[in-house]
Amino acid sequence: MRFWRICRRRYTVEAASGEGARLYGGRWNSRGVRVVYSSTSLALAAVETFINLEPNLRPKDLVSIEGDIPDALQIARVALKALPANWHETRDESLRRVGDDWVRTGRTVALLVPSAAIHGEWNVLLNPAYPDFSRVKFREPEPFEFDVRMFR
Repeated sequence: MRFWRICRRRYTVEAASGEGARLYGGRWNSRGVRVVYSSTSLALAAVETFINLEPNLRPKDLVSIEGDIPDALQIARVALKALPANWHETRDESLRRVGDDWVRTGRTVALLVPSAAIHGEWNVLLNPAYPDFSRVKFREPEPFEFDVRMFR
């Protein structure tokens, strides 16, 4: 499975570590739990990044990183029916519990979770503590820029 991440150039060294998610937590993980957030397309990664930018701030140091999960590694998927009705409107503790439990059980290298930004699309959580995580390949970072029209 192919995936994409967008981050600032200075964080590329730790792009596969889950350090940012460990420090700050996210929708699908608590502080202290390492998770690598990525998306199933570069376009979705761009939207997910854009909605988290400071208003009117157009970063000039972004990079995209493409990656691949080998077919031999299992990937789990969150069941939409198991989520609270308003899951996309909040960072509910129950969502963090889903991600935290998935990391702790260590059954799969990746977990597909629904995107709150684009309904019907899926993000990919990666577990850097998974025993075969080294088989997940991250390509060299490529410069990434948002179109200037997005910041008018």
